[in-house]
Amino acid sequence: MNMYDIIVIGAGPAGLTAAIYGRRAEKTVLILEKSTFGGQITHSPLVENYPGFPTASGNEIAEKMVEQALAQGAEIELDTAIGITGSAGSFTVQGENGSYSGKTVILATGSRHRMLGLPREMELTGEGVSYCAVCDGAFYKGKTVAVIGGGNSALQEALLLAAGCSKVYVVQNLPFFTGEERLVQDLKARENVEIILSTVVTALLGDSLLEGIVLKNEETGTESRLAVDGIFVAIGQVADNEPFAGAVALNENGYIISGEDCIPQSEPGIFTAGDCRTKAIRQVTTATADGAVAALAACRFLQQ
Repeated sequence: MNMYDIIVIGAGPAGLTAAIYGRRAEKTVLILEKSTFGGQITHSPLVENYPGFPTASGNEIAEKMVEQALAQGAEIELDTAIGITGSAGSFTVQGENGSYSGKTVILATGSRHRMLGLPREMELTGEGVSYCAVCDGAFYKGKTVAVIGGGNSALQEALLLAAGCSKVYVVQNLPFFTGEERLVQDLKARENVEIILSTVVTALLGDSLLEGIVLKNEETGTESRLAVDGIFVAIGQVADNEPFAGAVALNENGYIISGEDCIPQSEPGIFTAGDCRTKAIRQVTTATADGAVAALAACRFLQQ
């Protein structure tokens, strides 16, 4: 079994950047990825806020990152990591298909947006269904959209969209918002915002493009249709860190507890990067920044 200097778990922007930096420091690097190379960015049909790429699809950016990591000499294995054992200098990452040895480990497992769980939701993602107003809001300028959710993230996304959309509906399943009252009042002051409480989305309408949603009032049971050009689902995110709970400390939401140094509360030699850790902003640019920080921290550790 090969002993790698760095094993990177996750091939999103954070993990791929970590691999590139690790290889440029002449460390042997293995990337483990369970499903899709590129992470969540691959769900964005058009990205306009990534430096150096004025206009590109998420897939294009991800492909460039993968190509660069491979060109630098990183190895990639398609496998799902299910645990970490051992200690610094001799970690074993257990996968579903095999085990891998590394002197250090970088957890870049990302997080995923919590989905509504409706039929055809994946099919319509990028075709009217979005999970990020910062990423996709500009495409709906002058159009009608709905934000699904009632926490701070949903309220902030609604305010952002209200600045450019002709109409913004905010659909919350509870009879009240769980976000800050200041944000609620800001929304109520916007003439183009309409709030719909005690209501859930039960179906998505449209063939190749989203054309509307079916709403059900939780108090009366009444169903209605709402024509929209797009919806922004903001009902939280889900971290993918459960298999590593024994190796690193997680917060109450399952995120790896770590500051900007990307060094978690864990056995020495384990690092973290990207959306899987505790942080305020989860964007592709902050993920790549984390990847660089974590890789350089791992390189320094290896030189001790």
